Amino acid sequence: MNSAQIRKLFPILDQEVNGHPLVYLDSAASSQKPISVIEAVKQYYEHDNANVHRGVHTLGSRATDAYEGAREKVARFINAKRTEEIIFTRGTTTALNLVASSYARLNCQEGDEIVITPMEHHSNLIPWQQAAKATGATLKYIPLQPDGTILLSDVEQIITDRTKVVSMTYVSNVLGVVNPVKQVAEIAHRHGAVMVVDGAQSTPHMKVDVQDLDCDFYAFSGHKMCGPTGIGVLYGKKSLLNNMEPIEFGGEMIDEVGLYESTWKEIPYRFEGGTPIIAGAVGLGAAIDFLEEIGMDEIERHEHQLTAYAMERLSEIEGITIYGPQKRAGLVTFNLGDVHPHDVATVLDAQGIAIRAGHHCCQPLMRWLEASSTARASLYLYNTEEDVDRLVKGLIQTKEYFGYAIG
Repeated sequence: MNSAQIRKLFPILDQEVNGHPLVYLDSAASSQKPISVIEAVKQYYEHDNANVHRGVHTLGSRATDAYEGAREKVARFINAKRTEEIIFTRGTTTALNLVASSYARLNCQEGDEIVITPMEHHSNLIPWQQAAKATGATLKYIPLQPDGTILLSDVEQIITDRTKVVSMTYVSNVLGVVNPVKQVAEIAHRHGAVMVVDGAQSTPHMKVDVQDLDCDFYAFSGHKMCGPTGIGVLYGKKSLLNNMEPIEFGGEMIDEVGLYESTWKEIPYRFEGGTPIIAGAVGLGAAIDFLEEIGMDEIERHEHQLTAYAMERLSEIEGITIYGPQKRAGLVTFNLGDVHPHDVATVLDAQGIAIRAGHHCCQPLMRWLEASSTARASLYLYNTEEDVDRLVKGLIQTKEYFGYAIG
């Protein structure tokens, strides 16, 4: 199945925006949803809607089977060793906050170190700032090379025996950098630290094997991988999760409740207080089915070829600045001369082309790039070379429109 055929499976892409066929190049922010995912959520609400783990009636049993079936699909998809190592969350942000608020605050103290990089999304930076403030630990950064990559020799120097947590994005949502998280995890473990991976931008686009990576925690969101919004996953090694305290308290996560003391259920349920995101999990399970049917290797191959084509075509535009390394994941972040990225995005939108403009929740990285904001075109399995050609044509027209600003 080629990308043009795949595109037809996404109803939202079959429309015109401002009188032009839609070109959607903002999948790094949120991907579109295939009809199979939409139908799976619709099926749940129309036929199986009930709470899980509580009722013995038929609808409750069907809902529970669908919810726990989705957990099993996630475990298989990322090759977790055990199904109970999969915790459903609201998204990557919630998952990373859970690790920072539960694991880090319990295991870090004054004089310890938390190591991250300057390329992190705010959701993998601010939680560690807060954990460091709460515990007295020191927040340290692995330096970036001029192209935005990191060197393992720098990692070796930054991580010490005082390091308790290393947290890093697998794929940068701005630079497209694919970080060597497996090798970093090995260095972290050598010093007794745990490895946390932000997989928001990697899980939709490549085959992920958490056992091979040997990461201790891995977080990702459903909405970036053809699933619904509001559902995400935290994978954690069982030995670590068993020693963590929940940060949300209420129904479903308890074992015994007394007037003054309570005890918690086993994992993963102690971390899923209240009515869980049932329909979201069902939709995520359907998204995994969809992606596996196409094949993650095929998706990665397609994006690699399309990104190379985009880099080649965009580089032909005089006055454009492209940020990040030549070898990258499926996105291109750029600025067009002195034209503000919001103006670029506005002119493109008038031509039916959707891109992202702003700081991309990476303000420290923007300062490192010496740019207040940038434009970003992100690619996915439903994008084609024609989409890239439309983008290039739109940027040339934008450049002509703001010709005074191009040096």
